Amino acid sequence: MLQLAYYAGLFATSMVLTLVYVAKWRKQYEVHMSVIFALIPVVNLAYLLMYVSGDPQNAMAIIKIAYFGGCFLPWIVTMCELNLCKIEIPRAVRLGTLILSTIVFCSVLTVGYSDVFYADYFVEQVGEALVHRKTYGPLHLLQYVCIIFYMVTDVWAIVYSYKKRRQVSRAVLLLLSVPAVFSMLGYIAGHAFMATGIELTPLSYVIAQIVYLGIVRRMGYYNVSKMVVESMVQSGETGFVTVDRSGRYLGSNDTARRILPELDGLMVDQPIDEVEALRETVAAWLARFVSDESAGRLLFARTGADGDERIYAVRVGHLYDGEVRCGYQMFIQDDTANQRYIRLLDRYNADLHADVEAKTERIVAMHDQLILGMAAMVESRDNSTGGHIRRTSEGVRILVEQIRADAARGEDMCSELRLSDEFCRNLIKAAPMHDLGKIAVDDAVLRKPGRFTPEEFDKMKAHASEGARIVHEILRDTDDEEFRRVAENMAHYHHERVDGSGYPEGLAGDAIPLEARIMAIADVYDALVSKRVYKESFSFEKADRIILEGMGTQFDARLEHVYRAARPRLEAYYTAESQEQ
Repeated sequence: MLQLAYYAGLFATSMVLTLVYVAKWRKQYEVHMSVIFALIPVVNLAYLLMYVSGDPQNAMAIIKIAYFGGCFLPWIVTMCELNLCKIEIPRAVRLGTLILSTIVFCSVLTVGYSDVFYADYFVEQVGEALVHRKTYGPLHLLQYVCIIFYMVTDVWAIVYSYKKRRQVSRAVLLLLSVPAVFSMLGYIAGHAFMATGIELTPLSYVIAQIVYLGIVRRMGYYNVSKMVVESMVQSGETGFVTVDRSGRYLGSNDTARRILPELDGLMVDQPIDEVEALRETVAAWLARFVSDESAGRLLFARTGADGDERIYAVRVGHLYDGEVRCGYQMFIQDDTANQRYIRLLDRYNADLHADVEAKTERIVAMHDQLILGMAAMVESRDNSTGGHIRRTSEGVRILVEQIRADAARGEDMCSELRLSDEFCRNLIKAAPMHDLGKIAVDDAVLRKPGRFTPEEFDKMKAHASEGARIVHEILRDTDDEEFRRVAENMAHYHHERVDGSGYPEGLAGDAIPLEARIMAIADVYDALVSKRVYKESFSFEKADRIILEGMGTQFDARLEHVYRAARPRLEAYYTAESQEQ
């Protein structure tokens, strides 16, 4: 009776534990764990039937069922523990050990027909107990080898993970050690109890079930990716749509169908592009992702029945079955509040940017007026150059616009004359500053009503270097380094000559900055066609002849075609100026 109660109790307990597991089962549970709970009651039932049957033939048939668990449960338990410990094992090792367990079980099937597993087997009545007497054959040793290998692997995985794996729960590892210990004790001490008809192996199975129930309670929590997806589905805040690799509809949740009601009319396995209402949404999203996976994130707007526009964030990605891509998935989440906030920020930033630009323009205008005021103040001290700043600035503008026009027509020119918009703006803006150095020239020289003596001319020539110094001081703290450089160069070098005979540095050729070479033409042209205290204004023809004669000596010959093309506009401007006077 004790024997019957023992095996019946273990079977009943294993059945209850399996039912509890089924009741608690969730998709996040490890698949090997489910196989363990399904297999243990079957094995324990086999032990119960084996020990209540007095017929050796029936017992031999039933013992093969019990050995099914004895051969495969250790392998399944080991795979389960390795997965829980997050230890990857090669596919070849997994398959090889399964084949080895299968070979052992196949040898079990020879019991009663061959002595390779059991050399002898009979059932004996000892008091009230049935005792199964066995003499082991050569292949039975292989089962011990497998069991020892699996036990050692289990212990190694637990110890290794406890020491090395920070992402594995220590509580789970301690629980896993319990069935491992009991399994070892069951196999070691089992032979001592066999004489009484009590085997410890089914008891170790039940203990393992109890421990595994404690593990599965938390096992799903550690599968973060599946938990997150499950939470998204249950919360109802995120819709998802899945399709296979051929674009056939696989399924969606209620949230997705609420956002896209046209999904309700779509049948499973139906191509999504067959529904016209989905061609501009799901089908278009999928096509865009297939052609460019970086385009898997987008926004989608839809007006509801209440007339309120909702904006949804869509994320398209691959659908996986294990490690294999089997289709595509689309997550849809209401992003209206966030997008409205972004739009509000954009409008605020745009208004702020416009306000800053307007204020910056006013500051720049004040800055430019200050510069022009300083230039006008300097010019007012010079008896001979009335209006020179205004006229030379316009001359520079005309020459620069001609250079840009030639470039726009694709005319062949050196790379140096392919001017950027920023350079042109800076050059025109800096032109009024080219003679600021005259502020440092003595009035007796600057206001002399006639030609300079050599000594006076030397003093006058100092205005170029002094102008560069003054411009540098005025613009020292400006953020526009390019404008400061252009303005300094125009003030410093506009009296240099390409043959090296100019002042103040005696630079030649390309050593003279381009902005100064352009300024030189405008400066000399104005001096020629304008009246000075020491001369009358020259005719346009005479001025043109002097300018052209200076190409290659005083002026850059590469600017000759620019000057020739700009000459009609220069003459028109100066004609209008003379008429106004």
